[in-house]
Amino acid sequence: MEKLRKLFVSMLLMALIIAAVSPAAVYAADSKTDNGDMRLVYANVPDDWKNPCLWAWNEAGDQAYEAWPGEAMTPDSNNKGWYYIYAPSWADHIIVNANAGETQTSEIVLKDGNTWVTVKDKDNAETVTEQQTKGNLPKYEETFKIHVKVDDSWKEPNLWAWSAPDGKNAFDKWPGVALMSGEKWYTGKAPTWVNSIIVNANGGDVKTEDISVDPAELWLTVDKDGKYDLSYVDPEKASVPNITVRVKAPSDWKSPNLWAWSAPDGTNAFASWPGETLEEKDGWLTKEVPGWVNSIIVNGNNGDVQTQDISVDAGKDVWVVVTSADKNQVYYEEPKDAEATSTSETVDEETDKPDTSKKQSKTTPVIPITVVVIIAVAVICIVVVARKKKNKA
Repeated sequence: MEKLRKLFVSMLLMALIIAAVSPAAVYAADSKTDNGDMRLVYANVPDDWKNPCLWAWNEAGDQAYEAWPGEAMTPDSNNKGWYYIYAPSWADHIIVNANAGETQTSEIVLKDGNTWVTVKDKDNAETVTEQQTKGNLPKYEETFKIHVKVDDSWKEPNLWAWSAPDGKNAFDKWPGVALMSGEKWYTGKAPTWVNSIIVNANGGDVKTEDISVDPAELWLTVDKDGKYDLSYVDPEKASVPNITVRVKAPSDWKSPNLWAWSAPDGTNAFASWPGETLEEKDGWLTKEVPGWVNSIIVNGNNGDVQTQDISVDAGKDVWVVVTSADKNQVYYEEPKDAEATSTSETVDEETDKPDTSKKQSKTTPVIPITVVVIIAVAVICIVVVARKKKNKA
């Protein structure tokens, strides 16, 4: 019996160890993105590749950036011809492109760690993980986006940025870094410690005055004379009338809040999670949000319980009946006799949810099948040993 007891204890301990480790592995994979784990990507490109950018994704098709051609790479003043960018480390498939995305490499699959890519032409690119540049590597810095629209007479606009009053410059030399051309706006980035910028063009011959800014995504419209309008909300969205979101939430969701944003660009309606408190009005939990909102999350208990991303039509008032964290129903007219309780049934809106990573979503680990197999083996071993002992007896 002593041997039988030891066998059972050993198998049980093994099962518990695997059960404990496997969920930790799940959380580690999630936290890699949540914690902003980044890798440094360098690219050396031909002279006629202007304003190189990086496009990045993973095997599952998750894209690191909102739209082609991706994010602009920064020239390294100490290494002529080399450009760099910090990209999410989970995005291990990349394309280096230039000339507003008209010239590009083929797909490049990265190994772990920092990478140096030497582009000979669009069909030939070599990658190594050993440092190919001289000097210290640039440090990763949090940045904010700056969108700029300039007069047609302003050619090849640039961004100059610094911190006042200490005068610390974000870029090595005037006129700064080139703004990347987009469909409607030029776009650039500056470190979050920056509080002053200048937009210039024509080789620095035309420019705005010094502009004081907050370190948040902003939109800047510049006329021929350098006069500007500054907004921290996309002007195209600011003109859209507000909408009202009305919610029925489960009774055990205390102090329900609303989180709202615009997908896929990621513009948030509120400053921080879990959003703003829903207010009781005419039998519904209610909140007015900008009309450009097309995605919401209803949450409660200070954000500890929440729905998945709910896709809604921008510009329309909406009624949402939440039954549980993974079940809800969306209406564009007030439904009759709509009630949300923890036991009622409703339609799962899976088909209406955008296929995006959910920053606020929680992962519920499942005990791996390996644990079940080991426990089953332990039981079988116990039965076999018991039978042998019985036969001997």
